Amino acid sequence: MTPPTSRTWSRRGTTPVIRVRGRSQRRFSVAALCCYQPGMRSRLIYRPKRHRDHKAGGRKSFAWTEYRELLIAAHRQLGGPIVLIWDNLNVHKDRRMRAFIEAQDWLTVYHLPPYAPDLNPVEGIWSILRRTTQANTAFTDPNHLMRRLRHGLRQIQYRSDIIDGCLTGTGLTLTTPRLQAQ
Repeated sequence: MTPPTSRTWSRRGTTPVIRVRGRSQRRFSVAALCCYQPGMRSRLIYRPKRHRDHKAGGRKSFAWTEYRELLIAAHRQLGGPIVLIWDNLNVHKDRRMRAFIEAQDWLTVYHLPPYAPDLNPVEGIWSILRRTTQANTAFTDPNHLMRRLRHGLRQIQYRSDIIDGCLTGTGLTLTTPRLQAQ
């Protein structure tokens, strides 16, 4: 729960030091989808999760089943086929996830090249979140962190212009130019 800092101050000539009590071993994960459709309002679908049992050998991140559930929920909310552009997270390429994807006629998946976070619009969402609702906050407990996280994501969720800006920041567009017949 080390807070990201956006601004601070100190006396001239001294480096500012921010003291934070201890390091938490609790883990939080957030999975999100930026959803774009020409002529429609952009949407953000997300799932935050607090991993409670990771010290006892539990997971420290989302399992493939949780990503599967997120995709199913997105399909229900969006009411149509999904073209998913994913980064190369190992869970995204899990054999069980691949089997699930192949079994769905409403889901088409493309993977981004390795080490290309600049092409992923969701990275823009995380950047905005760190610079706004999460910045300069010393969270009092895990519930405080989760409340602020949900609040920040909800604020972004209702601003389709911000979600559109994250796509624009990647340099990608909603339409791919068609090859011209010669």
